[in-house]
Amino acid sequence: MSPARRDFDVAVIGGGLMGSAIAWGLANAGQRVAVLDEGDVAYRASRGNFALIWVHSKGLGMPRYSAWTMRSANAWATFADMLRQQTGIDVCFQRPGGFNLALTQREWEAREILLQRIQSQPGMQRFDFEMPDRGRVKQAIPQIGPEVVGASYSRYDGHCNSLKLLRALHAGMQQLGAMYLSEHRVNRIEYAAREFRLMTAQDEVRAARIVLAAGIDCARLGPMVGLVMPVRPQRGQLIVTERTAPFLHHPVQCVRQTDEGSVMIGDSQEEAGADPAVTSPVISVMADRAVRMFPQLGTLNVVRTWAALRVMTQDGFPIYDESETCPGAFSAACHSGVTLAAAHALILAPHIAAGCLPAEEFQAFSIKRFDVPALAA
Repeated sequence: MSPARRDFDVAVIGGGLMGSAIAWGLANAGQRVAVLDEGDVAYRASRGNFALIWVHSKGLGMPRYSAWTMRSANAWATFADMLRQQTGIDVCFQRPGGFNLALTQREWEAREILLQRIQSQPGMQRFDFEMPDRGRVKQAIPQIGPEVVGASYSRYDGHCNSLKLLRALHAGMQQLGAMYLSEHRVNRIEYAAREFRLMTAQDEVRAARIVLAAGIDCARLGPMVGLVMPVRPQRGQLIVTERTAPFLHHPVQCVRQTDEGSVMIGDSQEEAGADPAVTSPVISVMADRAVRMFPQLGTLNVVRTWAALRVMTQDGFPIYDESETCPGAFSAACHSGVTLAAAHALILAPHIAAGCLPAEEFQAFSIKRFDVPALAA
């Protein structure tokens, strides 16, 4: 690294979808940005993203998360257009509305109860959803199987090509002057005189502010700057089929057809620790359910299966915070890197560039929500 580029306004630790979206937003706001990335050896959550931009089942237990998700989904068209105009990369954003199919009457009824619970929470920013029966679902998706009894549906849901999204963010942030440093795992962070020094095996990087967006590695890095980050890995497995003629024009929560014609299948949520192994029993269950939803999938060849590790917080909701002991150190962790990419780039990043997270917007996402007051003796 050139000695002239050792000092930055902001150093973002993590080059996955979250770190890249924040870095792009910071660079777009005129900041001198460095992105320190562990490289391909990292347990990168972006490898396993299903590329949904999903709204209608989020927020049980935290209404502000539902509102934050909707805010990001509503910003996605502008975000995708900005990336396309800047980089020439079309991330294939579409918002046709999304379905969650039910294979039994009990599933369908339970789904409606869940969505009603979400909508009835105090302080909830309510939005409409529908519970179409089999006939209405079949009008929208004629290829459904005979076991599909109905679905939940939200017009606010969509999807994109997450691989093109990551490529566009990396290309875009570098066009804006950000420096991407691969194979720069941060071993130690020191803070003195309002400056952060990030030590890697290759170099030392200095910055006035830092953003911890390193996924599950935030648990190790956070305490170095006074931020406790209760994150853990959660395994998710995926199946991708060969390309086939377009038939699925709406994303389904566990099945979607990509813009390139392949079909992605995935819905597992496994507490398996930091183990990205593919397991036949889980893959078999996912494939069986997908074929019951869409029988024609049974004729397609599987071209790839893999697993990746989601970044899960203690309660499943995002963390956005700033250190009290090391001002200028920000944390960002979530498991919805695609859905929230627009909010991270267009809302969160400008606040970090300005040097603070407004309490009215981000207090609900603070690490402080995990504090448990000591019981009185």
